[in-house]
Order: sequence, then structure tokens, then C-alpha cells
Amino acid sequence: MIKSKANLDLFEKMLLIRTFEETVQSLFQKGEIVGTTHLYSGQEAVAVGFAAALQAQDLVAATYRGHGHALATGVTPQALMDEMLGRITGVCGGRSGSMNVIDLKNRLIGCFGIIGGSIGAATGAAISLARKNGVAIAYFGDGAINQAYFYECLNFAAVRKLPVIFVCENNLYSEYTPWEDVTAGAIRARAQALEVKSETIDGNDVWEVKKAAHASFEYARSGDGPVFIEALTYRFVGHSRSDPAKYRKPGELDAWKLRDPLIIARERLVAEFGFTSEEVDSVEAAVKKTMEDVREKGLKAPTPELGKLGSEFMDLKRVGGKA
Repeated sequence: MIKSKANLDLFEKMLLIRTFEETVQSLFQKGEIVGTTHLYSGQEAVAVGFAAALQAQDLVAATYRGHGHALATGVTPQALMDEMLGRITGVCGGRSGSMNVIDLKNRLIGCFGIIGGSIGAATGAAISLARKNGVAIAYFGDGAINQAYFYECLNFAAVRKLPVIFVCENNLYSEYTPWEDVTAGAIRARAQALEVKSETIDGNDVWEVKKAAHASFEYARSGDGPVFIEALTYRFVGHSRSDPAKYRKPGELDAWKLRDPLIIARERLVAEFGFTSEEVDSVEAAVKKTMEDVREKGLKAPTPELGKLGSEFMDLKRVGGKA
């Protein structure tokens, strides 16, 4: 394999997401972040692998577990951290919280708290993108395939041959419930029944994800219709901040941590792509320093002025808008 910085960049982006989420968890435990959080730790290869195939005109719809998708798509860690902290310098002015981040400048049309909401948003966006050589991508969990959004949108996209990629991040649990306990048959079979191009991939190997992503984007962009990808992965944390994840099977977490996307990537960088352990170590040190700086700067950033928020609300009401 030719030594390429692009391969090291994939590792760096995944590490940034992991370190960002660890920082969010630490700040939440200290009371600096309010509300709730749904961390992406363990699933980084999916977002980073697909983001590697994005073009400028493409659009992304993510889930409430969307920090990783946002960072992979191009939202800066500072803007996202400031948003988590409720600062006016955040990507949404400190008003979105953890679950509802939007950054249209970076192609992120939204992170959706509604289960399956990303599926409807991406399908709608694909109607417009079909005229612009663009592709929409929807990320969602295994639980979303039992929602009406999934069937309606997949059928509509297939009939209209819309340029949309449906990425099911199967982390084995629908919140606290094993996916097989509430889902009849194989997940991929549901897309195959509609004759949608489908594939199941190792969602913890960023290079396998990237390969599938490029093929999916090429297919969707060519006018052949939608693509469904089931990415097998695992979250290393509970569903949300209040979940100790005691429902896991004995030994399951330990087994999946042996297939940590970061471990897989590090081993391949050294064994296959010609990087030294020292070069990888330097990336880790740089990411750690970046997140320390992001954390400190975010904590010092100003919060939105309540009076100003109130006046904006009244201005909106006066012109007949909805608050």
C-alpha cells in the first residue's frame, strides 16, 4: 500500500470524534452541559467512512446520536462544543442542545430527535438534489427500520429513483432492547424486498465503510436509485446519559472493544499503510491537545442573552411568524 496522509486523516477524524464524546461526557458529569446526551463512541468508522465520499453538493441527515456525523461532515469541534455548552458561539447559537444540531454551511440539514426523522428529511432533500447531481444520506439506527418513515421513504425513493443513501447503523440495540427481539427477519431483507440495492458491511473498519460509501454515492449519483447499507457496529456507552447498559450480554462489550474502530485503524496504519507507531502517537497527542483547547475556550465563551432571546421572540410574533 502507498503511504497516504488521507489514511492517517481517517484515523484522526475518528479519534477526534471519540475524544470529543469523552469530553462531552466529562463536562456533562460536572454539570456544564445540561439536558441529555447520546454519545457516538464506538461507531466512528461509519460517519467518517461515508463522509470521505461526500461532495460539495451532497446533504446529510443524522440522528440524535449525531455529534460524530456533524464532526465528520465538517462542523468544527469548537463550534459543536460551544453548542453543547449552550454558548452563543455554538453552531446554532447555543440553542439546539445535543440532539438537534444543524449546519447548512457544512451540508448538515439536521440531527433529528424523532426516530427515523432523518430518513424523511434525506428523502425529501433528494427530490431537489436529483436536479443538482447531489446525493442525500440518512443515518439511522436499527430501531428506525420498524417505523413507517422507513417503508414509505424507501418505497418512494425506489419508485422515483431518488439519489439517497439509507445507512442503518446496527449497533444491536434499539435503545435498551436487542434488535432481534423486536424485528422479524433480517434487516437488509426489508430493503431487498423493494429491490433496493443493498449491502451489509463491517461498520468498524473505516476502509471497508469508505469503499462501500464511494460505491453507494456513485450508484445513487448515476440516477440508478437509492442504496441501503446496513453497517454492523456497536456503541461502547449506554443509550443515553442515564443508561448504565446493564442489559448487555456477559462479555459482549469486551468482545466488541477488541474490534474498536480506533484499534483496527491503528493496526492497519502500521501493518499495511506504512506509518510508524510514533507517527500515529503524534496524531493522538495533537488531537488530545486540540480538544483540551476546545474545552477551555468553550467554557469561557459567552452565553446567549435572555433579554435578546425574548426580544427576538416578540419580533417574530409581530410579523406573524411562529415562535
